[in-house]
Amino acid sequence: MKLPSLFLSHGAPDLILHDLPIRDFLAGLGATLPRPRAVLVASAHYTASIAGVTAAGAPRTIHDFGGFDPSLYTMQYAAPGDPALAARIVALLEAARIPARLDEQWGFDHGAWIPLSLVYPTADLPVLELAVNPHAGAEYHLALGRALAPLRDEGVLVVGSGAMTHNLYEIAPPAGNDRAPPWVHAFADWVGLRLEAGDEAGLRDWLAGAPHARDNHPSTEHFLPLFVALGAAGASWQAARLHASVNYRALRMDAWRFDAAA
Repeated sequence: MKLPSLFLSHGAPDLILHDLPIRDFLAGLGATLPRPRAVLVASAHYTASIAGVTAAGAPRTIHDFGGFDPSLYTMQYAAPGDPALAARIVALLEAARIPARLDEQWGFDHGAWIPLSLVYPTADLPVLELAVNPHAGAEYHLALGRALAPLRDEGVLVVGSGAMTHNLYEIAPPAGNDRAPPWVHAFADWVGLRLEAGDEAGLRDWLAGAPHARDNHPSTEHFLPLFVALGAAGASWQAARLHASVNYRALRMDAWRFDAAA
């Protein structure tokens, strides 16, 4: 069973508390996909200079945020880990000459457990996380994904969890504020056109080529998971946008599916 890979914009942690288009989309997403045997999430909130792979058998839920509704801090996502799969992932990365390590300390940050609590609410699938490196660029993260492409034949769903746009200095409540400024849409639409055209070279040069790249991503960690998901589709890929909406004025909540090109 060859699974797609996905890029999901995970938004603010309170996404799961509000009646939002992205919440409805994520709640219905699992039913549209073949059921995986495990999920690997490259999360914007798990960062390291060496590719860490979570290896705990029972990962902890991390409440890595502040100032939100108190109910969020009581929520747990009790999915199991898979230490054997973690070792397999490290072996694939090392075979591609990408330094990697097992990490038994990190658990599920909100880049993983917030969207997965909607996509797979029963938490009965093993979930692992993969670290992104905010000091490396698109090439490195494409290579991460390409090294892990065989997992898609092994029933593992590879997910990049970040944000299509992510400038927290420009957000404005309430959560459902969808009146984004033009520069938010200009960036997201530029990315979308290049994904639909299969323009990998243009995407690799996104910081120089995309309009308002730094306005939308003052730091890059929320965009880099897209390249992991894209790389996991293989050297020849096709992209399909699954969702687009706006939260908090400046967060474009796009979701994309990647498959090997026919």
